[in-house]
This record gives sequence, structure tokens and C-alpha cells, in this order.
Amino acid sequence: MKKRWRNILILTAALTFLAGCGGSGQEEPPGNPPNNPMLGGEIFDDTSVTVFAAKSLEQAMDEVIEAYNGIRPTVTVYANYDSSGTLAAQIGEGAACDVFFPASQFQMDELQEAGLLLENSRVDLLRNQVCVVTYPDSGTKVTGLADLDRAKSIALAGGSVPVGRYTRQAIINLGLLSETDDAAAVTSSEISAALGGVIVNECANVGAVALAVSEGANEVGTVYRSDLTGFSERLVILENVSSDLTGEVVYPAAQVKNDQADELERNAAADFMLFLVSDQAKEIYRNYQFEVAE
Repeated sequence: MKKRWRNILILTAALTFLAGCGGSGQEEPPGNPPNNPMLGGEIFDDTSVTVFAAKSLEQAMDEVIEAYNGIRPTVTVYANYDSSGTLAAQIGEGAACDVFFPASQFQMDELQEAGLLLENSRVDLLRNQVCVVTYPDSGTKVTGLADLDRAKSIALAGGSVPVGRYTRQAIINLGLLSETDDAAAVTSSEISAALGGVIVNECANVGAVALAVSEGANEVGTVYRSDLTGFSERLVILENVSSDLTGEVVYPAAQVKNDQADELERNAAADFMLFLVSDQAKEIYRNYQFEVAE
């Protein structure tokens, strides 16, 4: 009988989660579901959840996971942080992942079109903003994207990295690069040529960009506003780039169809998804300068 009630609780919460999230990725994220047993008493044996999240989420997600484990001490959450493009490729190649939380909708769209997401689990959760940054006392003449050609060197994430794609799109919209159907395909060499031969250091992810600029290896770079949380004394914002240039910087989250997971792991992943959209998690995101998509 105890096992039967436990299964009923798990199924009820999973259905609550599925009902609260939109399948198109366009609905607003739900708040805390009322009387949700998944975020209440202990109902899990020892199990685990594997999360693939954008590098720009690392600090916030570490805190979210810690808070979740305050409620679910028997659920181990393994987090893999990297470029959203790299993570999406790994999932597409069969990597074991339960929850995907990238820094753009492009990668999530690819996985959804490939049928790799749990139906109706996708939710647009956060928004961010691209910034042009330099290091303190750099003496740079750059004031923003429009005069990047005044820099000696630029740290720029690759086109498969969301911040790199957003930056390329903004440069195109400024008229500094030719129009293209796929901004991500614009190479660093093409950007360098368009900017009069400025050195472009192509970085693997946004964390590498922030590090390169903060250490003075490159004069300027583009990161997210949220990245300033970890580099507040080592990076200076030159420009907050308008979303009119970059497009909306949206962070969706979804549960992945993980064929390697057992039933308990899948239920734990649904439970973790519920926590990601909870009021407690939202407060953490705000503390790291993310905007909650409400």
C-alpha cells in the first residue's frame, strides 16, 4: 500500500508539471504548483539527475542545486556546464542527460525538432543581455559594438555559442557585416576583416571570453550581463547591447528523453524541473542578474 501511494504521488506531480508547461516554448513559466507533493515530503530513494546547462548559468545553477538538495538530499544532481552548442551536440549524439538549460532557443529548437525532448516540458525561463566589456584601466577607445574597430583585440565566442551568435547578429544589424541567413556561420576571420583587421580571439564559451578580457589578454569582448556577477571588479561594461540588435536573449529549459534513465530518475528529473521554475529558484536567478521571464 505504501508503495502504491508513493507511485500515485509521483504520477500526480509529473502530470501537474506537464500541465503547467507549454510545448511550443512560448508560454510563460509556471510558479510553484499548489499542494505539490514533489516539493514537499521525502518520496525518493537515492537517485540522480544529470543537467546540461549553459556556461553562463554555472554560478546560479550551483546555488539552485544546493537549494534543491536542501529539499531533496537523496537526489544527486550532476551538472555539466559548457557552450549550449557543444551541449546540444552531445545530447544529439546520445549523451545521458535529463534536463537541458541552454542560453538560447536555437539549440533547444534543434533538439525539439529531433524529438529528443519530453513532450510539453519546455519552458522559456530566463532572459539576459549581451554586454561589451573591457578590463579596468584598459584605456580602450571602444565605446560599444559600433566602434569595435578601435580595439587592438577582441575576445569573441564562436558562432555555435549563443553569446557569439547574438554578437554576430548585432554586428550584422549595425551594418558592419553583410546580411546572412545564419549569423552563427560568420567566421572570426570575416569579422576581423570587416573591422579593419582587428585581432579576434575566438573562445569556446562565454566563460572563456570573460576570463580573457578580465586578465587583459584581450582589450574588449562580449559577455552576458549576468557574467558580471563573478567578475564585478575585473570587468567594466562599455555598452549594454539592445535586444533590437541581438534579438531576445532567452534561456529555455526542458526535460530530455533520456533512454538511459530508469523510472525513478525520470521522475526525479521532472521534480527538478519543477524546482527550476519555483519561486525559490527564481530569486536565485535574480541575484545573478538574470531576468525571470514572467
